[in-house]
Amino acid sequence: MLIEHRGRRPVVPDSAYVAPTAVLCGAVTLGERARVLHGAVLTAEDGEVRVGSDVVVMENALVRGRAGHPAFVGDAVLVGPHAHVNGATIEDEVFVATGASVFPGAVAGAGCELRINSVLHVNSVLPPGTVLPIGWIAAGTPTARLFAPGEHDELWAVQQELDFPGTLYGVPRGTSMRDIMARQVDYYGAHHHDLTLND
Repeated sequence: MLIEHRGRRPVVPDSAYVAPTAVLCGAVTLGERARVLHGAVLTAEDGEVRVGSDVVVMENALVRGRAGHPAFVGDAVLVGPHAHVNGATIEDEVFVATGASVFPGAVAGAGCELRINSVLHVNSVLPPGTVLPIGWIAAGTPTARLFAPGEHDELWAVQQELDFPGTLYGVPRGTSMRDIMARQVDYYGAHHHDLTLND
């Protein structure tokens, strides 16, 4: 399904394939021979999504561009089933495995492997060629540190400086969920004006 959002339409070259149950919403641009499989969603929420050539976005993956944090996916990238790329940069030849999450402002350098259920945290930079093991978390800048599951205290010492609430929601840490969600409801309310293009 192709959807116009905030006055912008997806751009899909003839060599690309978008499954009938996939969704491209707003300022989404696919590269040559890109493949977007069933249930995948590429949505430009007031921030563009650009996907390179020879990319496969697998079933039920999400790629989201945000205001201030567009989503860029380089060439020859695999975004695995149920993976989540949110306002991040994925450089060329990166493997994003099933269930991996990449948060706004993050960069996965060329040739990285983000293995099953791994997390690249907000505003963190994974150097080229890094392997992020299954279930591990990378956080920090200018070079992310890798944290095993269970290293919460060590992770929090790095993570709290990365400003997750400010980056994602534009609010200081400690803002109530009621206030955050009032802002989010308004933000996503822009979808009331979407136009489905392939009816």
